[in-house]
Formats: sequence, C-alpha cells, structure tokens
Amino acid sequence: MAEQFDVVVIGAGAAGMMCAATAGQRGRKVVLVDHAEKLAEKIRISGGGRCNFTNVNAGPANFLSDNPHFAKSALSRYTPQDFLALVKKYRIAYHEKHKGQLFCDDSAEQIIDMLRAECDLGNVHWRMPAKVDGIARDGEQFAVHTHAGTIHAQSVVVATGGLSIPKIGATDLGYRIAKQFGLGLVEPRPALVPLTFDAQQWQPFVPLAGVSLEVDVETGTLKGRNATGARFREDLLFTHRGLSGPAILQISSFWQPGTPITINLLPELDVAQQLIEGKGTVKKHLGNVLAQWLPARLADGLLQAHAFHADARLADMPDAQLRRLGQAINAWTITPNGSEGYRKAEVTRGGVDTRELSQQTLMANKVPGLHFIGETVDVTGWLGGYNFQWAWASGVAAGLAV
Repeated sequence: MAEQFDVVVIGAGAAGMMCAATAGQRGRKVVLVDHAEKLAEKIRISGGGRCNFTNVNAGPANFLSDNPHFAKSALSRYTPQDFLALVKKYRIAYHEKHKGQLFCDDSAEQIIDMLRAECDLGNVHWRMPAKVDGIARDGEQFAVHTHAGTIHAQSVVVATGGLSIPKIGATDLGYRIAKQFGLGLVEPRPALVPLTFDAQQWQPFVPLAGVSLEVDVETGTLKGRNATGARFREDLLFTHRGLSGPAILQISSFWQPGTPITINLLPELDVAQQLIEGKGTVKKHLGNVLAQWLPARLADGLLQAHAFHADARLADMPDAQLRRLGQAINAWTITPNGSEGYRKAEVTRGGVDTRELSQQTLMANKVPGLHFIGETVDVTGWLGGYNFQWAWASGVAAGLAV
C-alpha cells in the first residue's frame, strides 16, 4: 500500500532538512528519505567537526554557475543573518574566524540537532535508511519507489548533493533523476580540491611537503567582460603530489584543465627589486637572503628547482638572473595535470543546469512539482561557509514553494 504525502524530500543533508523543516512548518505533510545509516555526515565532518555553517559576507558574487544571476533570488531572501538568528534561537555558541567564516564553538552535531528539531516542529516523517529505486510520474502526482515502500506526493524535492566524498555516501542519484525528466546538466567535476602535478615536474618540490605560507594565486583571465578567472590571497600548502591549502581549494573551482595557475609566493615584496638593490649592501649568499623572506626549506627548494645555487654570492649575480629569480617567486607559473578528485573534493562544481529551474522556487520549468536544491544544482560557493549558505537559502526557497 503506497503512502500519501504532500512533499517527498530526497536527501537528508543540509539543504534537504532545511527544506523539509520549512515546508513542514507551513503545514505540509512532508517525508524525508535518505539512504544513509547516519544523518548528515557531511555536516558532521565539515569545518574539522565544528561546521563552518555560513559566512557573514555571503552574496551572489561568491558563487560560480554557468548562469551567474540564478542564485540571487534565493540568497537575497534567506541571508546569513537569517540562519544566524536560528543558531541563536537554539543557543548554539559560535565564533567568527578568518574572512567572515562562522563556526560552532563546540560541535557540528549541534547544527544537525537543530535541523532535526526544526523538522520535528514541522512534524516531518523520516524514511531512513531507505534507498530510492526510482521516481515515476503518476498522473498529477509522483510515485517515489524506495526500499521502505512506494510514496505518492504532489511535490518531490531532490537534495541528494554532488559526487564529493563518496566514502560517506555521495551518489549521482540527483543527476539521474534530472536526466530521466529531460533536464540538462552542466558537467560535474570536483571543486574545492587539492591540485596535482606531473610526477617528474613535481619531483624538486616533493621534499617541501608540509611547508605552508600565505600567497596570491590566480588563474584564467581577470579582466574584461568575459573574465573567467579569479585571484585569492590565502594559505598555500605543499604536498607530496602537488598543492593544497585554502588558496588552492579556492582556485581549483576556477581552474580549467590544461591551463596554468600563477602563484605569488611573496605578495608584499618585489623580489627582483629587493635582490638588485641588495647587491651593493648585502654580502650574503642567495639562499640566506631568500631565507629572510621565505621558509628556509622553500627557499632552498625554489633555488634548486630553478637551477640557482644557494651558496652563490648575491653581489656576483647578474641583474637579469635576479629578475628571473624574482619572476619565479612573484609569478611562479605552473600547470596542474589534474586534481585529487572527488575523494578529496569538498564540493562538486556543475550539476543540474539552472536554466531549467525557476529562480524563485527551484522547480523544474517543464516538470511541475519537481524541485532541485543544494549541491545537486549548478551553483558552487567559495570555500568558507558559502556552500552551506546556498544549502539553507535554496532549501528555504523550495520549502516555501512546495
């Protein structure tokens, strides 16, 4: 015997629970379906277990999409301050870190408990763990076939997330549902992810694994109407296989395969100018001069990688060589051969093409009653709480509409 609900929300993550709670508190009869044993694992592990639940600066400019204006409506109607009011209502202690990022003082579990409590206020029903086998149009309704039986509903909200972190249950279910109903996809790929380099090319830098420093990193074109690139000042981390840290995670969302990234390892210093001016006054070796500005291991590694001798006397170096070294430090240009993939990606870029959806309700234009929210959709935030803000905002937008 099939069950009857007003709304089925598939996926009990950040966006799904927010949507279910919003719809339930409007008096809709809602059921949340999820295949996982454990609720909201992605929230649980986020922010080192403290959940970077939003960013006070979040606005449309902090999101990537093939359709860049799409996110404006939902983001303007449910802001970081709105979510913060909810956090305060539940007396969850929080703190602001670097660049507007908000974290729980205690644990990400508090955010999960809060969302669960909000669902309870809306009398939301749960089917979990229950795998979705398929969805069919059944007259004016949808039939959602699950391991816990078939559910009929007027509205279905797909909040199944992207492909990131498969070990905690990520699947392509949302994309399959979109394709089944004839909706286009923007090709999904890993985002907010460490970048890797050809093993031979990277060999000189392997000993630098663990070295970290603040840099400017950029990729793509930054000027003109068709600017596709970006620049960030954040911390960079060397790894055995390539580069990581917030600077690289940020730029990875903008990086296009086959194109270079450019890193300024000393953004506050014109290295060539300093070296040339120092020739007459500094009786030091090149390695010692660089070690004043850079971690010693990095200074040695860079000199070796660019065929300079650390024990060369600065005073003996031709200006042209010092300019070349300055360029290697202030504009180190290197082309990744790929990324660490979905295994290490924090989010998925791409997804359901937003041109197929209503900005106001996130409903598919050609499939009345079918909505897509959160990471399933081609809206990707920067690192730092932005993707959670899109989850809350898109969840509320759909929850008010179903």
